[in-house]
Amino acid sequence: MAAAISATAPLSAADPAFGPPPGAKLALEKLAPIEDFVNGEIAGGRIPGAIVLIQRHGQPVYFKCFGQRDVEKGVPMTADTIFPIHSVTKTITSVAAMMLIDRGKIALDDPVSKYIPSFAGVKVGVERKDEAGKPVLDLVPPWRPINIEDLLLQTSGITYGFYGEGLVKAAYAGIYLGDFDNAGFAERIAKLPLAEQPRTLWDYGHSTDIVGRVIEVASGQSLYQFEKTHLLDPLGMKTTKFFLTDPAERARYAYPLAKDRHVERNSLQITRWESGGGGMVSTIADFARYGQMLLNGGTLDGTTYLSPKTFAAMTTDHIGPGSGVARDYFYYPGDGFGFGYGFGIRTDPGNAVPPPPGSLGEIKWDGATGVYIVVDRAEDMFFVVMQDSPSGRMHVITTIKKIIYDAFEK
Repeated sequence: MAAAISATAPLSAADPAFGPPPGAKLALEKLAPIEDFVNGEIAGGRIPGAIVLIQRHGQPVYFKCFGQRDVEKGVPMTADTIFPIHSVTKTITSVAAMMLIDRGKIALDDPVSKYIPSFAGVKVGVERKDEAGKPVLDLVPPWRPINIEDLLLQTSGITYGFYGEGLVKAAYAGIYLGDFDNAGFAERIAKLPLAEQPRTLWDYGHSTDIVGRVIEVASGQSLYQFEKTHLLDPLGMKTTKFFLTDPAERARYAYPLAKDRHVERNSLQITRWESGGGGMVSTIADFARYGQMLLNGGTLDGTTYLSPKTFAAMTTDHIGPGSGVARDYFYYPGDGFGFGYGFGIRTDPGNAVPPPPGSLGEIKWDGATGVYIVVDRAEDMFFVVMQDSPSGRMHVITTIKKIIYDAFEK
């Protein structure tokens, strides 16, 4: 029987107030510091350039391009620049999966093995020391099969091998070698040990890549073809894709600074792997459409992409107190955030004093090169930062967010 999709939990009177009051005026003149800040980061050689869009009440209130998209060639940043969006891809893949849930093609409590049979044999890696003090890895059965909801919540036990330590992490070495498609990559992951039991720890990893393969099996289309047909083209997101093959589009690609080029998975390299966890490119125009659809609760221009019930479930925290899910040092949603189906969800002020900027219920995510989207339905606003700046990205997105929320009149 399919797992029920829960609605958003109501806030209690005891929830502390933070952020601007609903409907607060956004003083546009207070957004001016964005320009000096971003230009200062460019002049300091920390980022090559960026694009910032703030949209409220259905209209852009701030839009500006900064710096260059290719510093080495001296090409200026323009509105049609194409950026690698890395892990923001996860939000698009998750929306596509929730569309299939809306259509009854996938259920949250379906075991992953229903779509990828090799996952029936997956084991959990438990590291211990042997009598000589040497670390060894025991493989034990999961307490229950991994299901679709585990993948969407990043609580499947499937991790990334490039951060953290231990024998499970080491087992991920070599998984990117060669040319493979989503089916082949899923088989590689199925052979690896889980880092922990399902639904016990928020563990950022390849879960959304496996969601991408589930979408393919359930829809009978490649991941990109399903997304293109049912989400991207209807939304008007014409440049959001996995690979750039058109020379004119490739010429619009944003490059990081030379010091950061070793970090990036270059989307100009054409392979067969459509990584639902981090492989897409996009533009600010496409994200203006995507952000407005999310701000509207899953609809745009008379088309419904996600039902109200499904959108509410997607943007509800499912890993908070009482869920049994722990958070470790690598809990990337951060202070004051829970996690829904593909997005960080603001649940409380957090522990910092003063609280990090934002609003209760806002949804957000960012990627390895600094593409960042925040959707604040309480203020009828979303904003997008696009950059290709692996080492400089976090200071940029956190500072811009603070400037934006400081511009609200209290």
